[in-house]
Amino acid sequence: MAPQRRAATKAPEGNGAAERRNRSSTKKDRAPREVQRLWQRPWLRTAGLVAGLVLTALLLWSSLGADDGVAEVLARRGEVVAGRFIEVPCSEDYDSHRRFEGCTPRKCGRGVTDVVITREEAERIRSIAEKGLSLGGSDGGASILDLHSGALSVGKHFVNLYRYFGDKIQNIFSEEDFRLYREVRQKVQLTIAEAFGISASSLHLTKPTFFSRINSTEARTAHDEYWHAHVDKVTYGSFDYTSLLYLSNYLEDFGGGRFVFMEEGANKTVEPRAGRVSFFTSGSENLHRVEKVHWGTRYAITIAFSCNPDHGIEDPAFP
Repeated sequence: MAPQRRAATKAPEGNGAAERRNRSSTKKDRAPREVQRLWQRPWLRTAGLVAGLVLTALLLWSSLGADDGVAEVLARRGEVVAGRFIEVPCSEDYDSHRRFEGCTPRKCGRGVTDVVITREEAERIRSIAEKGLSLGGSDGGASILDLHSGALSVGKHFVNLYRYFGDKIQNIFSEEDFRLYREVRQKVQLTIAEAFGISASSLHLTKPTFFSRINSTEARTAHDEYWHAHVDKVTYGSFDYTSLLYLSNYLEDFGGGRFVFMEEGANKTVEPRAGRVSFFTSGSENLHRVEKVHWGTRYAITIAFSCNPDHGIEDPAFP
């Protein structure tokens, strides 16, 4: 039988060891109580909450600002762009359409300017959009007002505002509204002609040309899904040159909603600014999209031009 081992006899603790252990235990118990007392102080609790909110805001801002990995800002909201133009190679989209010498794009690109339409003009023309869209509005996040055809978003559908509201329209709009609309269109047309080295008379206003109002309301129909990438020349065969006049300010009136030219590895974005005109040739060389609006309301007007006179439309007239 193997010999059994006796457990070593535990020596009695001296008073010194016990006191050291008691002091250590007391410190451990005291620390949580001290932290608790500190946290109960109003100023410290408030500071902690503020820090938490700031961290949350920074994380949210980071997530919103990283939409699609946009690599370069073509025009920032805070700067005044006198005239900026980037030339890009033309796509083959125009080859499948009738060509008009001296107008059909041979020089393709995109431009931005803040000196064609004044802030005051932008505010006045935005009021036209607000008055018209007050008559209806989409159930989803994107509402349309087309003064040419009369198309107006109402719920999940469109109505012709001239027929639907009849004589009431004269109490909503004025002759001055339509005169301003025409003047703004002419200024944009001249800007495009000059940038691309063509005659302004060779450009014909084409449809659809419309106001848009976008907010963060969830989309209800396919018409509300404005954020998909697309090519204007493919979507609307009549388009040769597209322009957007922004009527509200990025990060002041709304968040998100930047205009993005899609390019492999290096998207270019335009930050809307009231009175800013962004224009470009309508082919695949300028594949683009609009970011989702996260908050607030974004107003703009799309004005398109065709080289084909058969696709031309007249300016809207006061009813």
